[in-house]
Order: sequence, then structure tokens, then C-alpha cells
Amino acid sequence: GVLRIANFAHGEFLMLGMYLTYVLHRWAGLDPYVGAVLAGPALFVIGLLLERWVIRPIIWAPHVVQIFVTVGLAVFLQNAALMIWGADRRSVLVPYGDAVWKAGPVLLSVPRVIAFVVAMALCAGLLAFLRYTYPGKAIRATAEDREMARVMGIPTERVYLFTFAMGAALTGIAGALLMPVYAVYPTVGLQFVLIAFIVAVVGGLGSVLGAVVSGLVIGVAEILIGFYLSAALQQVLYLAVLLMVLVVRPAGLFGRRGAEELVVT
Repeated sequence: GVLRIANFAHGEFLMLGMYLTYVLHRWAGLDPYVGAVLAGPALFVIGLLLERWVIRPIIWAPHVVQIFVTVGLAVFLQNAALMIWGADRRSVLVPYGDAVWKAGPVLLSVPRVIAFVVAMALCAGLLAFLRYTYPGKAIRATAEDREMARVMGIPTERVYLFTFAMGAALTGIAGALLMPVYAVYPTVGLQFVLIAFIVAVVGGLGSVLGAVVSGLVIGVAEILIGFYLSAALQQVLYLAVLLMVLVVRPAGLFGRRGAEELVVT
């Protein structure tokens, strides 16, 4: 949102986080949740390098250029993973992989509950960082008006660098949290990137709270439709919700009017 670039390679950061967690588990015996602690910094460094050499040259380019570059980056990362790890699905086996918690008549998957709790904690921490710290306020100012932020002395290029790297790090952690539940393969990011974009648009571009709420609503609705109706209707749900929100409130549920242009946090 800060860079105003639709990063179509975002799903591949998730894939890299999953593969890194797999490698750490396979060769070092590390638990996936321990791997998450290492996946975040590793993806942060990768994000720094990619922002500097791939994203920064196209920040001011037309949107069509940005789309082609990020799609090209996604294809490059997919094929790099294919060359290194092959096309086979790879997963980690942990003792608690099939464990469940019983809450009355409801059975809760332990890995999914852990992933949910950690994700909510990270979202709360990110929201607090953006609202109450000076770097967070600098990020919000740059997102709202990068020209004025530069005039006021905010180093916008550093903001872009840090923000992109932080997004990559959070996505890498998400990938590690998913490893006890999902198998990893070179194109696994495509499974999540569409949902991620829909969640961002429905919640309001740049709104952390909006992303959390819309993600919960769409996720719960997806599970209910898949259970009671058909799994084939799940993607229909995504698109239906997206179209309704765009018609009724183009800025998103928690976005401010004009946020679709300004990308306000």
C-alpha cells in the first residue's frame, strides 16, 4: 500500500518462507514455529534486496510496467524454486500436526489455532507500530502523500525499503506458520495471492484493521460454504463479495474515501 504497487509476487514470498521452514526442519530438525523466527529475518533481507534492485526502479513507472515486472518476478521465483526443490509437494511431519482441541461440540485444529493466534498478535503489533511510533507515522505520512512527506524531511526511499522488506518478512512468517497444515510446491503462492488481494480491497487498501476483519469474514464464510454447499463455490464467494463492496463502497469497508487512490493507512 505504501509503495502503491500491486505486488503480484507477494505469494512467492509466502512460498519462500514455506520452503525455508521445510529446509530447516529437514536438515536441522527445527520445529516449524522455530523456523518462523528465522524465516522472518531471512525474508526481510530478501525483501531489502528485491526492493533495491527490482521495485525501486519502477516506483514511478506506469501501473502496466509495475504489473509486468512483479508478475515477471513471481515467475522467476517460481522457476527458481522448481529448479532447486523440484515440482513435488513437500511437507513437514510434526507430532501435533493432527492434534485437536475440543471446545464443546467444536473441534479445533491445533496448528490452525496457533497460526491464528500468532497472526492476530502480529497484526496487533503492526497496528500499534504504525500508530504510535515515529517510523510508523512516517510510513503513514508517506502512504498518504509521498510528495509532501518528502518535503517535510521524511526519507521516503528508506520508508519504501523498510516497508517492502517488512511486508516480505511478515509473509515469510505466515509461510512458516502454514507448514504444519499445507504442503509446499513452487506455485503454492498462487493459492493465496488472489485471496490476499481480495481481502485487502474489501477491507480497505492500507487498513490493517480492515484486512483483519475482512480476512476473518471471508475465511469463515469460505469454510461454511465449503462444508455445507460445495468447495467449488468458494471462489465464487470471493468474487461476489469483492463486486458487492466495489459497487457499494469502492474504498473498502474500513477505507476512507479516496484511499483507493491515496492508499491511506
